[in-house]
Amino acid sequence: MAKKAVIIGAGIGGLSLAMRLQARGFDTTVVDKLDKPGGRAYVREQDGFTFDMGPTVLTVPHFIEELFALERGDDGLSDNDFPPELLGDDVRIREGNSGGPRTSEYVNIRPILPFYRIYFDDQTYFDYNGDHESTIEQIHAIEPRDVEGYHKFHAAARAVFERGFLELGYTYFGSVSSMISVVPDLFRLDAVRNLFRFTSKYFISDKLRQVFSFETLLVGGNPLAVPAIYSMIHFVEKTWGIHYAMGGTGALIKGMVKKFEELGGTLILNEEVSKIETADKQGNPAKGWFTTRYAKGVTLGSGTFLPADVVASNADWAHTYMDLVDKKDRFWNNKPRAKLSKYSMSLVVIYFGFKKTDVPLDLQHHNIILGPRYEALLNEIFEKKILSKDFSQYLHIPTLTDPQLAPEGCHSAYTLIPVPHNGSGLDWSTIGPGFVDKILQFLDDRGYIPGLMDRLVTKSFITPDYFEGRLNSLYGNAFGLEPVLRQSAWFRPHNRSEDIANLYMVGANAQPGAGTPSVMMSAKMTARCVAEDHPDVQVSLDESTVAAAK
Repeated sequence: MAKKAVIIGAGIGGLSLAMRLQARGFDTTVVDKLDKPGGRAYVREQDGFTFDMGPTVLTVPHFIEELFALERGDDGLSDNDFPPELLGDDVRIREGNSGGPRTSEYVNIRPILPFYRIYFDDQTYFDYNGDHESTIEQIHAIEPRDVEGYHKFHAAARAVFERGFLELGYTYFGSVSSMISVVPDLFRLDAVRNLFRFTSKYFISDKLRQVFSFETLLVGGNPLAVPAIYSMIHFVEKTWGIHYAMGGTGALIKGMVKKFEELGGTLILNEEVSKIETADKQGNPAKGWFTTRYAKGVTLGSGTFLPADVVASNADWAHTYMDLVDKKDRFWNNKPRAKLSKYSMSLVVIYFGFKKTDVPLDLQHHNIILGPRYEALLNEIFEKKILSKDFSQYLHIPTLTDPQLAPEGCHSAYTLIPVPHNGSGLDWSTIGPGFVDKILQFLDDRGYIPGLMDRLVTKSFITPDYFEGRLNSLYGNAFGLEPVLRQSAWFRPHNRSEDIANLYMVGANAQPGAGTPSVMMSAKMTARCVAEDHPDVQVSLDESTVAAAK
């Protein structure tokens, strides 16, 4: 009889892990409290409009292709993580379908250019498209002296990318020694100072310092605090580009669920896991640090018990250990650690639909609208945890690429504003409506979407309360643990539990961290841990063919 795996949470990380475990030979069940899969990538439909509620930026299409190429008996865990044909300066797909042959059977992925339009407070902008000559020209127009600085930054970021992403990206830091072994390289690459200081070494212009440091905000990291190893994001995007799933990220989720179920997996919705059940470890071969207990399954809120040989959580790390695991079963992942940890900021996200006019929008698919302050605003959001009078935002208008997301004659959009998490004590039930109107009025008054208030057809919004109540994120954090140095690599929650054998973490809170490509990497890392702990589970291709024939 096949061993059973239960995964808590049907987000991108949970589904990616489920596909790999099901392919390996486990009978895998994914359980989610929501009525639709996706987790943070949930889809909201209202008044004929379709809104992706969370991630909208896809990078490294190869990671997605890997998942759709899985077959029962072929988990892809031994494959080369970065095949040579996917590396180099000319591998980025710039037009057409960028999904790959197997991906295209499930979802249509296309490249987006420019990657981002970055608006400064004076309403000048920088179109970042990954092309070297275009980047140099725009830098020269802003500050000619920074062209030389960019060449130096480019070389430094490439070195960090080659070591930190290509060589170490899939490294599982499960021991102190694994971390110590890479520390000299981090110092050599100057990758431990904070990203903003690292960037400021190379650029005189405040505008360019912002252009080449803002991206960590899209994975919950404060550019003033995250280590400079995140400069590799520049090269991840430059190498493989930014892509979009036609129909929205929700279409990618549908494709993943379809593939998982074709592999024989089971998805249970509208059921919340209330407890991870454990028993004495006696005779259990799985690895763990001083573990005396092992996970034997989960109990659902309905009272149903799902037995399992492997339990993995794609849920918030603090929620997993503080709410689902008995106090007696946790030592390393304990309440003091949860309270002392730093969590990412939260978000207010406004979903709105508006009528088109005869004048086309002077915007791009992805727009970053920076406020008048950068460093001071970041400190207020992340450290002081106060709601500032000014703000920055990410304005996403997918109907410029994909009109099907809105009724004819309309645009579908969302704008995302970083705000403090609920450790701030802010009362969003009182603040929310007025704050939302202020943001939309800003887009109208500043001419980003002229006449927006009169053209609005529908609007709704979420606040940190959504992340805390709906997604079980401590303090309503939007991205999990903040990716500061003391919460990275070995210091980040381990994909293999130190406390409970057969219990694993996957997704934004686990190694390597948040962001769509990272959670897919996390799933592969966790699947490799499971494979090491359960080497007896492996369906051969011949066995899977026979089973399919039966």
